Amino acid sequence: MFRLESNLDRRSAVKMLGAVGAAAGLAGCAPGAAGMRSPAPMASGAVTDVDIFNFALNLESLETEYYLRGTTGRGMDAADAGPNPGSVNGGSMVPWQNDDLRQFMEEVAQNELAHVRYYRRVLGSQAVSRPTIDIAGGFAAAARAAGLGDNFDPFASEMNFLLGGMLMEDVGVTAYKGAAPLITNKKFLEDAAGILAVEAYHMGMVRSSLYRLGMAAHNAANAISDARDRLDGPEDLDQGIVMNGRANIVPSDANGIAFSRTPQQELRIVYLTDRSGVSGG
Repeated sequence: MFRLESNLDRRSAVKMLGAVGAAAGLAGCAPGAAGMRSPAPMASGAVTDVDIFNFALNLESLETEYYLRGTTGRGMDAADAGPNPGSVNGGSMVPWQNDDLRQFMEEVAQNELAHVRYYRRVLGSQAVSRPTIDIAGGFAAAARAAGLGDNFDPFASEMNFLLGGMLMEDVGVTAYKGAAPLITNKKFLEDAAGILAVEAYHMGMVRSSLYRLGMAAHNAANAISDARDRLDGPEDLDQGIVMNGRANIVPSDANGIAFSRTPQQELRIVYLTDRSGVSGG
């Protein structure tokens, strides 16, 4: 759904991938994670809090553009996009019919924008600019990967917009949990935990709203879940909104703990990259 443009973007992503071993080792209690092995620790260029926060900033930028365009018809202001932002393709106002849902999504949009502003304030001159984001092509490719057809437009209806939100929110929660063990600054860790909590609130609202929309939404949401599972690796991590014929609003393990994804798994989903390296997002 987006491409990393600047040298700092690429460097942060590469260092985050280098931290996959540490994240996997500390996430061993997650379903399916037992078979993951950690590479040898890096002698130099270890991942830093700046790398982690820039990784998160890119994801938050994607979410902000998506929700702002669906609720206001326009994206973030130039002041929030960084000094050398990439372009954004796609996105438009959703034809809202349900005022409650519209207000839910307006609140989510403002939360995501606040996250972008937080990271820019904390990172200062080290903050990456908004990456190039292809909302139209990226979500169409994600829908094809999930078997939802060739003409899926996440802005065409309230249900479609919620499905696009589920695609990101579930991934965001597992990304924050997977990165948490790598954060060294305790204040940053506390703030990241707070952002994770907000993303989890979003996820619960989106998943429960989709469940209440009926069978078509159930099937589409579960198809997205299955597609994420195919992309992120051989482990069966993801959970749809219906399991064993019952509502499954909270994806968690037997201990009631949300599962983690490594940075590599997150990137496979965000870039729609299969394990052979073929990218479609």
